[in-house]
Amino acid sequence: MFENLSDRLGKTLKNISGRGRLTEDNIKDTLREVRMALLEADVALPVIRAFVGKVKEQAIGTDVSKSLTPGQVFVKIVQKELEMAMGGINENLDLKAAPPAIVLMAGLQGAGKTTSVAKLAKFLTEREKKKVLVVSADVYRPAAIKQLETLANEINVGFFPSNIEQKPVAIANAAIDHAKKNFFDVVIVDTAGRLHIDDSMMHEIKDLHQSINPVETLFTVDAMTGQDAANTAKAFNDALPLTGVILTKTDGDARGGAALSIRHITGKPIKFMGVGEKIEALEPFHPDRIASRILGMGDVLSLIEEVEQKVDRKKAEKLAKKVKSGKGFSLEDFRDQLVQMKSMGGMMGMMDKLPGMGNMSDKIKDQMDDKITIQMEAIINSMTPAERERPDIIKGSRKRRIAAGSGTQIQDVNKLLKQFSQMQKMMKKMSGKGGMKKMMRSMQGMMPPGGMGGMFNR
Repeated sequence: MFENLSDRLGKTLKNISGRGRLTEDNIKDTLREVRMALLEADVALPVIRAFVGKVKEQAIGTDVSKSLTPGQVFVKIVQKELEMAMGGINENLDLKAAPPAIVLMAGLQGAGKTTSVAKLAKFLTEREKKKVLVVSADVYRPAAIKQLETLANEINVGFFPSNIEQKPVAIANAAIDHAKKNFFDVVIVDTAGRLHIDDSMMHEIKDLHQSINPVETLFTVDAMTGQDAANTAKAFNDALPLTGVILTKTDGDARGGAALSIRHITGKPIKFMGVGEKIEALEPFHPDRIASRILGMGDVLSLIEEVEQKVDRKKAEKLAKKVKSGKGFSLEDFRDQLVQMKSMGGMMGMMDKLPGMGNMSDKIKDQMDDKITIQMEAIINSMTPAERERPDIIKGSRKRRIAAGSGTQIQDVNKLLKQFSQMQKMMKKMSGKGGMKKMMRSMQGMMPPGGMGGMFNR
C-alpha cells in the first residue's frame, strides 16, 4: 500500500532547501507537490486542505537545528501530520464487557466482510487468547453462511449455524444465548451486505444493532475504492454508531486515499487492515507506523511483531545450534527459511517494512520478486535428500534433472546454488566470535547515509 504516494513524497521532500529556518518561500513548491501527491493518491479534498494547512502552519518559522537539514525538519512535520490525519494512535477493540462481548460487522457486498470476520476471529484467538464464536446473519446469501462455516473450521473457532428461513435478529440472539451457555468470550456477528447502500439494508442492520447492543460495531471497507471508501463509511456511520473501521485489500491499493480520508470524514478510527488473502493477513492499524511506511522509513516494529508471531522458534533455535556447532547450513535449512519468509508476506512484504527500501531500484525489486522465492523452493523440492545435504555433488546431469523437475532452466538452478553458497558464508560468519556484531555492521552499511532521515537528502 501507498507505493505511489511514497514515491511522489520521497522525490518531493528531498528537494526542499534553505538555511536556518523554514519559510513560506522555501516550502511553497514542496507544499504544492505534497498537495498533488495527495490528489493522485485519491485522498478526499477536505482532508487535503486540512492536511496542507496544518503542515504549513507547523512549518513556517520553524528553526532548523544544526544537526538537521530543512528537508529533514519538514519530513518530521509531514510525518506527524500524517499520523494525526490517520488518528494518531492505534485504537484497540474494547472487549471489556461481561462475556460474551458482541462485535457486529457491517459493510457492502464484496468488501471482504465475511473473510474479515474469520481473520478477526483468528486474531482474537491467537493474540488475545479469547474463545470466539462466529455467526452469519446474512439470510440472503446461503453461500456467505457456508463460507463462514468453512473458514471457522479452518481456523478452529466456534461456528453457530443459521439458515435463510430465519430472521437476522433471531439468529444473532440465539447465537449470543449459545455463547453464554458455553462460556465464549466473544461473538462476532456477520451481517448482510448489498452492492450499494439501500434503505432496507440500513433498517435491518439498525434493528439488529438495537436488539443485540454490540460493544464494537466495525465497518469493513475496500481500500481500493479510495475516497469513496470514506464516503461509504460516513453513510454507515450516520445510520449506525460505528466504533471503528477495518480497511481491507490494502495490499492491492497503491494509492492509500482511503486510509488518509476515513478518520477525517467519519471521526472513527481504522482499527485493523487486511494485508492479503491469507486468513492470518490482518494487522492492527498503527498510524505512526503507517506514516513511517509512507515516507519510506519502514515499519520495523510491525516486522518484529510479525517475526515473533510467525517464526517457528523451535526450528530457529535448532538451526542456530546447528550453525554454531559447525555443522553448517544445508539446502534443507535454506528451504525452511524460504517457507518462513512466505508465511510473513514474502520477501517484498518484509522489505516494505525496512527503512529505505522504497528507494530500491526496479532491478533490485525484480530480484526480490516473490515469484523467485517460490521458484527457489520448487528447485530445492526437486532435489534428493543427499543433494540438499551436499550441494557440491550437483553437476551437469543432476542439474538437468532438477531443472526439468521444477519446471525451470539450468541457469536458475545455478543461480540458486550461488545464492545458497553466499548464504552459507554469511551463516559461517555469524557462527564465529562476534558474528552477530559483524552482521549488524554490514547491514548498517546498506542503510542510506544519515540513517532514515538521509533518505530524503541524497
